[in-house]
Amino acid sequence: MQKLSNKILDLHELEKISTNLCKYISVGDIYLFQGELGAGKTTFIRLLINNLFELNNLPKPSSITSPTFPILITYELNSSQIYHYDLYRVKSLKELEELDFFENLNNNITFIEWPEMLISLPLNKNHYLINLDMISETKRKINICFKQYSNEF
Repeated sequence: MQKLSNKILDLHELEKISTNLCKYISVGDIYLFQGELGAGKTTFIRLLINNLFELNNLPKPSSITSPTFPILITYELNSSQIYHYDLYRVKSLKELEELDFFENLNNNITFIEWPEMLISLPLNKNHYLINLDMISETKRKINICFKQYSNEF
């Protein structure tokens, strides 16, 4: 799945999208989640993490919450990890560097909520930008765009 444009979904349909997307997720992938507060970023990430554990025949984590206060929560997935960041409270790239953020992108699956400070940076990696907008209490509009890294000048 490389693109999805202006698709309006309920929670059940969002789960189907996450199941499909998990089939393509691999170590080194980065997923940036944008959307207003309450749009469903954490819910979508929770679905993705649960589906990844299921695909790998592992018991699902007992709790998947937004890492708003710890900034990072990790989940062991066989020989790699899932890094789930929430950058809402992060104010500078220096804070990210102190968390070894840029080094952690290499050998893990990375989900990032509130990635606005990263979008203008050259991540030097392929990544997905996922935007969720609230349509109603039960409906969300989703856009998924694949951004391919190019080192051409």
